[in-house]
Amino acid sequence: MPLTFFWGKTTEIIFPGWPGESFGGYISALVLVFVISLLVEWLSHARLVKLSSSNVLTDGLLQTLMYAMRIALAYLVMLAVMCLNIGVLVAAVAGYSVGFLVFGSQVFRKLRIEPYQDLSDLPPLNC
Repeated sequence: MPLTFFWGKTTEIIFPGWPGESFGGYISALVLVFVISLLVEWLSHARLVKLSSSNVLTDGLLQTLMYAMRIALAYLVMLAVMCLNIGVLVAAVAGYSVGFLVFGSQVFRKLRIEPYQDLSDLPPLNC
């Protein structure tokens, strides 16, 4: 494993031997990193749990499960970027950016009375 960032299709991402030596495998790995980082942003801004006073335990468990999935996916993206391949870094940043544009910014939201009201199930990811 290199100790500095590098370009090239010959890299190992997360698992030994993956994505292999082929250019198609490398592109599919970049697409997978993009999609996973996009999913992290979707989970960060999604409103999937309808909070109710009668099912507090169930709602809390669903939110906890969503939080665990978001953190697990975020760690997978972090591990992928740790291969130090610039293409993987660009795919991760692009996935997070597109995800924020679509799910987190005001661009694709309908105008609301309170436009900056937080409607997500989970707290924001903190660095």
